[in-house]
Amino acid sequence: MAGITMRSWATPLTIGSFLLISVTGILMFFEWERGLMTVAHQWLSWFLVIGAAGHIAVNLRPFKSHLRSRWGKASVAVFAALLAASVFSWGMITGPQIKRPIEQALVDAPLSALAGVARTPAGDVVQRLAAQGIAAREGQSIGELAQASGVDENRLLAIVFGLD
Repeated sequence: MAGITMRSWATPLTIGSFLLISVTGILMFFEWERGLMTVAHQWLSWFLVIGAAGHIAVNLRPFKSHLRSRWGKASVAVFAALLAASVFSWGMITGPQIKRPIEQALVDAPLSALAGVARTPAGDVVQRLAAQGIAAREGQSIGELAQASGVDENRLLAIVFGLD
């Protein structure tokens, strides 16, 4: 049995992870994000990086040759410029930029305020949590409850918003 070579895993890993990242990326572009799609897209993109690095290493000579060509230099220049431009907001506020502050505000708000956002009476929120074995008071925040109960903040928010 021959040993495992870089070529034997790098190209299949690149192909498979490219399919995963491109399909999840396209679906996310159209705001069709279900289940663990966003998490899979973010975390499993590392497989594309690893596979591509291995694929480049196996094909280093053709890769260098390509980079010496006019098209190779142009493609690197264009995508480097796009990468540099992408780190600036250009005055736009995007969903991902505002998502974290909103999530943090929900985690820090007292349950009574969070109940108003969820359009649910505060007593019902406390009862939902109690039904899941989490003792809570209307003045407590999700952050405090997570720390006291050891339950993840996202799980607690799902209970509050009736997604559980």
